[in-house]
Amino acid sequence: VIVSGGAPATDVGTLVKQARDRGWTVQVIATPSALAFFDPAAIEALTGTPVRSKHRSPGEPRSRVPDAIIVAPATFNLLNQWALGVADSYALAVLAEQTGMAIPIIALPAVSAPLAARPQFARSIKALRAEGVSVLLGPGGAPPQGTADDDFPWQLALDEAAEMTGFGG
Repeated sequence: VIVSGGAPATDVGTLVKQARDRGWTVQVIATPSALAFFDPAAIEALTGTPVRSKHRSPGEPRSRVPDAIIVAPATFNLLNQWALGVADSYALAVLAEQTGMAIPIIALPAVSAPLAARPQFARSIKALRAEGVSVLLGPGGAPPQGTADDDFPWQLALDEAAEMTGFGG
């Protein structure tokens, strides 16, 4: 799971719990801005692995290559940087390396309507999809964003990962 710094990140523990309930082993990678939205120690307790947000030091073991990657919440900034190939954080470097490879990648955007209406957003979604990323959008191409009264739809990303891998359904 790659988490960026959007409001739904405060509840990323729900995604982790739902994934574990479906039989997935979960590793969380956070953008630097995402760390302010959730308690990394609580997520580490759920996953049994450290939350990674920086490149490893020389001699440290590498992270395991995943069976699938869920990017949620995927912010406007992260999606645009990823589509352009910017790798200025550990999370973006992982995405840059894995995009277009055999690993299924699912992005669940959390983007406001004004930002989603920007032409760059549409170009980024098109570019990521052209490289095989499954970007989940709602009716009319709007991000399936939750509100204070409506939980973020984490299960959509898990359902897509299950469909793409045949595991965790």
